Amino acid sequence: QMADPFLYDTGERSHYGCLGHEVQIEHIKAYVCRPSFFTDKAVIVIHDIFGWLFPDIRYIVDLIAGHGYITICPDFFKGTDPWKTTDHWADFADWMKDHDPMKVDKEADVVLKYLKEQCGAEKIGIVGFSWGGMAVHHLMLNNPHLTAGVSLYGIIRDSEERYNLLNPTFFIFGEKDHTISYDQITLLEEKLKQYCKVAYKIKVYPGQVHGFAQLKPEDMKPDDKPYIEEARKDMIDWIKMFI
Repeated sequence: QMADPFLYDTGERSHYGCLGHEVQIEHIKAYVCRPSFFTDKAVIVIHDIFGWLFPDIRYIVDLIAGHGYITICPDFFKGTDPWKTTDHWADFADWMKDHDPMKVDKEADVVLKYLKEQCGAEKIGIVGFSWGGMAVHHLMLNNPHLTAGVSLYGIIRDSEERYNLLNPTFFIFGEKDHTISYDQITLLEEKLKQYCKVAYKIKVYPGQVHGFAQLKPEDMKPDDKPYIEEARKDMIDWIKMFI
């Protein structure tokens, strides 16, 4: 049986009252939060395996919107069930076959079209966590319409095509993430140095486990809080630098 890769307990979460609203875009539902003023800058947030309804991801959407971006988290699972805390890890590989983070291109295009045509967005960035981090890595290799990306603890493995990024991308990792080995991060760094022609950054946050950067303030442990806040500030700073 596969070890549980999430050291945080997704069941013990405080409730979150969202600031945004839900919309239907073609075949996709999405959660949107807008700043109080007009902007032509937008950010797409890609959820982790727990899906677009998960309180932590909606908190992140609201947080980014608070920095002045139209922020949207589409349901990249297209109405199918996200992974649930009651599911068995033995079934995870099969679940992943039906929820492939490398097969998000169509949905990303639908959302990009909506942001450009309905929201007046000119510059669009993307941020993703875990499953979403892999999706961001994939999209930054394939979609030139995304001005900048932040991939949090999601790494594309077993592919030689993963280094030729089209636009600036920032990779965030936790030092104690046992789903991603240090060797994989080192390899990513070496290969990006070799092949990548755009700005990129890799940063590893001390003592942090998988999923650390999406916790709401009241769910953070005091020792982790400075690193979580730093990672979020770094994420926003990267977006602000390019968008």
